[in-house]
Amino acid sequence: MKNFILFLLALVLTTGGLRAQEQEQATTNDSTQTLSKKELRKLRKAQRNLHYNILGGPSYSPDFGLLVGGSALMTFSMNPQDTTLKRSVVPMAIAFMFDGGINLFSKPQLFFRNDRFRIFGKFSYKNTVENYYGVGYSTNKNYLRSDSTSQYRYSGVQINPWFLFRLGNSNFFAGPQIDINYDHFTKPGKFLASEENYVSAGGNKHGYKNFNSGLGFLLTYDSRDVPANAYKGVYLDFRGMMYHKVFGSENNFYRLELDYRQYKEVGKRKVIAWTAQSKNVFGNHIPLTQYALTGTPFDLRGYYQGQYRDKSSHVVIAEYRQMFNTDEESWLKRIVNHLGFVVWGGCGFMGPNPTKIEGVLPNYGVGLRIEVQPRMNVRLDLGKNTVNDQTLFYFNMTEAF
Repeated sequence: MKNFILFLLALVLTTGGLRAQEQEQATTNDSTQTLSKKELRKLRKAQRNLHYNILGGPSYSPDFGLLVGGSALMTFSMNPQDTTLKRSVVPMAIAFMFDGGINLFSKPQLFFRNDRFRIFGKFSYKNTVENYYGVGYSTNKNYLRSDSTSQYRYSGVQINPWFLFRLGNSNFFAGPQIDINYDHFTKPGKFLASEENYVSAGGNKHGYKNFNSGLGFLLTYDSRDVPANAYKGVYLDFRGMMYHKVFGSENNFYRLELDYRQYKEVGKRKVIAWTAQSKNVFGNHIPLTQYALTGTPFDLRGYYQGQYRDKSSHVVIAEYRQMFNTDEESWLKRIVNHLGFVVWGGCGFMGPNPTKIEGVLPNYGVGLRIEVQPRMNVRLDLGKNTVNDQTLFYFNMTEAF
């Protein structure tokens, strides 16, 4: 991991200078005749619409342990002539586990037509060894994580795009979303095969599978300056999803989510960000993978993903983010100018319905930020789970929220 972090720092020198390159883009064609070959290459690179960074090497995930992975971050404009249009962002990650598993994941943000239309979404494919801890705070907290109690082989895919149309000239957006996902458990641990919630959902010693297909809506207010890494603005999202047999789903159930985020700039590249989120599912036959999770790489970092699940999950987090500001007169200062840190604290609440809280999950942590494109960071986070007294490490593209 130490070598991987050094690799990221070295990458900043070769791919992180886009801010200076964008300033050079204003240079006139006449002045380019006096530039050196190196300066001309930089200018041509800055004038390209597509910018990308590719990182690769050994890595670590709290859920999968040591692995070999790669991440790519692509940014571009759907209309390069429109300088006011937000740049589209496509982060992608791939991980190969030493047990033969693979994980592919992407959360694109695409902006069209003077930002009057957006396509966001989540897309993933996994074939990995994972763990299931049951449903409910007490069960989750006390369920032992091991190859005989919680472990199983998972293979699945999710396709979840959402389409947002701007309402008039406001910052409000509305539109539909689609969610199609397939989950297949095999090789369950011998004690997992008899776990109460696993059995009641239809699991047995051979495994468990389900297919879900749903249609939903979104109503969003978004005044963020840069959605992938906001310095200022407000984001408020309300969405509902109906999974029903009429859409081809194996089970009928419903999902309602509320996501509030706000950002306040308190200095040059210094930001205080906070969020409150609520995820709720309703129904008598909820698939094991569709319960609301408390603790993911995008909220309470420090809890294993899926370690805490129930029908309702609520999260509040506050985070301080700061990038270092140097004059970039030397190679060392140029590196430091692309580095920063975050500290956060938060808490999760979970229960069988939106108003009944059965468990409280405190959380705090620190993180390193490496800017590989203007306002686009690689994040390395160290999060603390105080309930189970564990500390987990995360490596991701873009900010957690």
